[in-house]
Amino acid sequence: MTTKGLILTTLFLTSFIGQPVSSAAEWSGVVSTEGRYFFEEGDFGQEQGEFSVALEPEFYHRWEDTDWSIVFKPFLRWDSLDDERSHADIRELMVRYVGDQWELKAGVSKVFWGVAESQHLVDVINQTDFVENIDGEDKLGQQMVVLSTEQDFGLLELFVLPGSRERTFAGEEGRFRFPLAVDEDNPIYADEDGKQRLDGAIRWSKWIGDWDIGLSHFSGTSREPLFVVDSTNPVQPMLRPLYVTIDQTSLDVQATKGAWLWKLEAMSRSGFNEDRYWAAVGGFEYTFFGVTESGADLGMIMEYQHDSRETLPGGYQQQDVGVLGFRLALNDIQSTDALLAMSYADEQSFVNLEASRRLGDDWKMILEARLFSVDEDQGPNSSLLYPFRNDDYVSVTFERYF
Repeated sequence: MTTKGLILTTLFLTSFIGQPVSSAAEWSGVVSTEGRYFFEEGDFGQEQGEFSVALEPEFYHRWEDTDWSIVFKPFLRWDSLDDERSHADIRELMVRYVGDQWELKAGVSKVFWGVAESQHLVDVINQTDFVENIDGEDKLGQQMVVLSTEQDFGLLELFVLPGSRERTFAGEEGRFRFPLAVDEDNPIYADEDGKQRLDGAIRWSKWIGDWDIGLSHFSGTSREPLFVVDSTNPVQPMLRPLYVTIDQTSLDVQATKGAWLWKLEAMSRSGFNEDRYWAAVGGFEYTFFGVTESGADLGMIMEYQHDSRETLPGGYQQQDVGVLGFRLALNDIQSTDALLAMSYADEQSFVNLEASRRLGDDWKMILEARLFSVDEDQGPNSSLLYPFRNDDYVSVTFERYF
């Protein structure tokens, strides 16, 4: 959605819901400033400093004496370096009805599936907002109608997904860009209905003792694009995203056994080639409680990623990935915590640091660092990390909640 469209939508909703229910409306949200410093100049001369400001307000209202409620959460960011990162989106615009046995939601929303720390294989409903962060945690809002019921047999959810969103990519002046520019204005769809294809999904989940189990099936446009080289202009070829139609069946399991947390995500998918393939990520997290006199907890994370394909899209050789991480929670008044993790595969590694701390009642500081290690002698097709080999960075974000 364009910034103009988001502003018009915000004004419309404010005028629509503001008059009869203004006394019951609940407004909250967060405004943030982010500064990034990259240790090297980009491959295409991109600057090393980057600054941005983001706003994510939230409106919530529940009509009195009814089972109806509405939530509206727009998102806007301005970025000093990348025009594509200066963007706006509706993360949520959802009307909800809660009955005795069934719950109905309709509008735009975000859904998260998965239990693993290093990769979310089963999370296929929402499109990744890649310009926000390369970790895949930030998602674009998805149009949906969701009917769910929670019974003795578990939670059953039915999703109707009218249309799909296209992934965001860094612009020519941005960091984390590919060697060729991405032509986001001219994507290719395998289905004749294009982005308007009607997708669907179903999910069952249930706690059984110490086990949290989820089974899901998705049929529709893949949120993960392939790429086709467009050489119409041989002087400046571009990458056109290709969105294929897939069927994906997945399982996610988490078991809590004392200090142990065991995790598994596995999926089987068709649509990317003639053969159906499978992938999985699994491992554990073990927590050492009270490692300091102040009561801090230290968790150790180990996970392993595998894909049954020999060659990944783009010509990259499939490599199993091992992940080792540590999670520290000080359990103090300021909710100080930190996560340090390293992924390793065939002399290629990725180090990720995320730490946060509350500052008073309304402020929060977030420290983030990402380091890439690639054997350049193996060439650009040796690793998915190769395009980002000069994009090591550290960032500091200050968030103000209201």
